Amino acid sequence: MSETIFDAYSTLPGTYDELFTSDGEPRPEFRHVIDALETEGLEAFTRAQAAAERTLLEQGVTFSVYTDQRGVEKIFPFCLMPRLVAHAEWTAMEQGLEQRMIALGMFVDDVYGEQRILEAGVIPRELVLGAKGYFPALHGVKPPGGVRIHIAGVDLVRDHSGKLQVLEDNLRTPSGVSYVVENRLVSKRYMARVFEAARVNRVDVYPGKLAETLASVSPEHDKDSPCIVVLTPGPYNSAYFEHSFLARTMGVELVQPADLFVDDDRAFLRTTRGPRRVHVIYRRIDETFIDPEAFRPDSLLGVPGIMCAYRKGNVTLANAPGNGVADDKAIYPYVPDMIKFYLDEAPKLAQVPTYVCARDEDKRYVVDHLSELVVKAVDEAGGYGMLMGPTASTAERSEFRRRIEAEPRKYIAQPRVEISTCPTWIAPGYAEARRVDLRPYILTSPAGPWVLPGGLTRVALTEGSYVVNSSQGGGSKDTWVLKERR
Repeated sequence: MSETIFDAYSTLPGTYDELFTSDGEPRPEFRHVIDALETEGLEAFTRAQAAAERTLLEQGVTFSVYTDQRGVEKIFPFCLMPRLVAHAEWTAMEQGLEQRMIALGMFVDDVYGEQRILEAGVIPRELVLGAKGYFPALHGVKPPGGVRIHIAGVDLVRDHSGKLQVLEDNLRTPSGVSYVVENRLVSKRYMARVFEAARVNRVDVYPGKLAETLASVSPEHDKDSPCIVVLTPGPYNSAYFEHSFLARTMGVELVQPADLFVDDDRAFLRTTRGPRRVHVIYRRIDETFIDPEAFRPDSLLGVPGIMCAYRKGNVTLANAPGNGVADDKAIYPYVPDMIKFYLDEAPKLAQVPTYVCARDEDKRYVVDHLSELVVKAVDEAGGYGMLMGPTASTAERSEFRRRIEAEPRKYIAQPRVEISTCPTWIAPGYAEARRVDLRPYILTSPAGPWVLPGGLTRVALTEGSYVVNSSQGGGSKDTWVLKERR
């Protein structure tokens, strides 16, 4: 067995490794951290990894997979070996994310308002108004505080050349931030000496910042002491651990729909002391289920009348209903155009070239090149509804060709990105290169966006896999954004 944890490590040909150069040398900006990691030794690191996994198990850091017929919760796999981000790179990334959130917020506001960008022909009107996430009934409705995208998670990948690119935007009910905070607690506990040597930005400020953001968009007359609640579908939801975690760490109530009611166009919480007025609802329920009077009458998860209270400006819903129009995968290719239209700036973050099958020319190219492309359904997430063309069978490609021809608006396609790798601990005790992405979290208040200096690094634990989603067998790492070196 090798003496240090990286002795047997090798990068994957044709990919960018987050910690090591192609000739196996530590990247200069991370050498001090890698040196500290190597002094841990194999046996000590193996013990620390096992202890970290036990801690997460004992703390119930879980997620559920709806497609698992056993219906059991799973421990979110965690690799104690961190993903590192240099201070200078993070600063540039942060600026790009802030720019992107400002433009996307202006777009959603415009689509439900004057629709200037559609009048100007910057984005095809039929593409926007035909999006599954666009709700005509919300046209003209302005949210309290003027913010629609309060919480966002933007998925970033790095290509073979080392360039960071936006893969997709999550603007409805993005999940995963609880794992960011929990992973950090475990890292600091079992990697204390390395963590101290690295000088890492804090992520435990997130719950407090989230509470401040939600309070800032309370209806105007209630800003001094707003009642904020986290609305969950219940303990069987895949992200219930996160719902309870955020409510607990913010110091607010975790509620289910039956705990709320609407009277005189105002929202109330049922308590043992009588009804209590609710001003801000951080909803973790899909908007189509949130009010059976406004959307799906068969919904058992909704609060009847809550949309009417929202329209009247008496309660804030975070995120605002209707945001799905902006994270539709067919709208994603137009975000650089939004940035130019609303801000008159060039995008600070690149994004993956995308073919929109609703465009005839793009559709023809996609169906003729399925073996080279990754095809995604515009309204799916979690790695579902996707064709990995280069590894798909002839039958799978034929089926997707049929689907695209039948419903072209439903699909986009992208070239497969040789996404970057990061050293990942593989039992029984060695590091291997596994592909990773990064989901930073952005909170937006009336004062503007704030980016958490960290994020969820998701890792494809299966050798050779490009799919990092937890529902598809992926795990996570702590993301260490390093402070500027003195």
